[in-house]
Amino acid sequence: MKLGIVGLPNVGKSTLFNAITKAGAEAANYPFCTIEPNVGVVTVPDERVKTLTELNKSKKTIYTTVEFCDIAGLVKGASKGEGLGNKFLGHIREVAAIVHVVRCFENENIVHVSGKINPLDDIEIINTELILSDMELLERRIAKSSKQAKNDKSVAKELELLKRIHEFLGTGKSARAMDLDEDSSAFVESLDLLSYKPIIYVANVSERDASCYGNNEYVNQVINFAAGEGAKVCIVCAEIEQEISELAEDEKALFLEDLGIEESGLDKLIKASYSLLNLISFLTTGADETRAWTITEGMKAPQAAGKIHTDFEKGFIRAETINYGTLMSQCDGSITKAKEKGLLRSEGKEYIVKDGDIITFLFNV
Repeated sequence: MKLGIVGLPNVGKSTLFNAITKAGAEAANYPFCTIEPNVGVVTVPDERVKTLTELNKSKKTIYTTVEFCDIAGLVKGASKGEGLGNKFLGHIREVAAIVHVVRCFENENIVHVSGKINPLDDIEIINTELILSDMELLERRIAKSSKQAKNDKSVAKELELLKRIHEFLGTGKSARAMDLDEDSSAFVESLDLLSYKPIIYVANVSERDASCYGNNEYVNQVINFAAGEGAKVCIVCAEIEQEISELAEDEKALFLEDLGIEESGLDKLIKASYSLLNLISFLTTGADETRAWTITEGMKAPQAAGKIHTDFEKGFIRAETINYGTLMSQCDGSITKAKEKGLLRSEGKEYIVKDGDIITFLFNV
C-alpha cells in the first residue's frame, strides 16, 4: 500500500513524514524544499503478530508495511505547471490514497504560503489543482470518445458519463464526492482521476490541541468539509510525532500518556488508511515464521492464499482457520486446544477471509 502525503508548502508535511518514517526528509521553512518525492516504508503495528510469535516461538516475525511518499508542496497553478506542479501531480497519480496535510495551528515563526491560516482555502487550492488536471484528462477522453460513439452504443454510454463527470468537476467538487452506482464507480476508477482517489485529511495541530477533539475551530472546518466527501480525518501534531520518533520503544507509551493522547498519529493514520481502502490483515504462524498479510476486505480464501504464493491459489484445496480473538479467549492461544475443542474450522473456496483469521492453506499443484 502506497500513500502520498501532499499539502501546501510549510504545513508540516515533511516534518510529519520524517517523524512517521524516520527517513530524514529535509524539512525547512521555505517552499519547494521537497522536489523529488521521499519514500519511507513503515511497519504496521500489530500486537497479534507479536503475541503469536511468542506463543509459537517463531524464528522470524514479519509485519505488513505501508509505504509513505512525501510529495512536494503544491501551489495554486500546479495543474498549469506552477511550482513544478505537473511533475508533482504525476507523483500523486502513482499512489493508492492521498494523505492531505492541512495546517491547523498558529505559529508566527513559520511562514504560511498564503500569508494566513485558512484550512478551507488550503484544501481548495490543492483540490482545485487536482480537479483541473482531471478536467484536462477528461476533455481529451471526451474528444476521442465523441468520434467513436457514432458507431458504438457502449462508447456512447461512456461518453455520457464522461461529460457528466466533467460537468460535476466544473462545480469545483472532487470526483470522489459524486453519487455513483457500482458500474459507474468501476468506470470512473479506471480513469485514474486524481480527485477520485481516496483521501485522508490530516489536521496538523499544535501540541496544546493534540488531545482536544472538537476544541480547534480550524479542525472543525476540516471535519465538516471531509464529511461532504465521505473522507477520513486524522488529528495529528507533527511536532509531537517528531518527538515520539526519537524515543525508545518503552518510552513512547509513557510519553503519550503524559500528554493525554491515546495513540500516536502514525497509528491513527494507519487505521484510517486501512478503513479508507477497505483493507484487513490475516495471519499465518508456526515455528518458522509468524506473519501478517494485507488483503482487501471481502476477498475469498483462494485469492488470499495467492497473496502468499500463486501456487497456493492455483492448487487451493481448503483453509484451516480460527480467528485470533477466538484462539486467545477460548484456547489460551493454543492451536492444539483449538483442534481438540473443534474450533479449528475447515473452509472451502467460497470462504470470505475475516480480519484476524489465522490460516493454514492446504494446496496441491
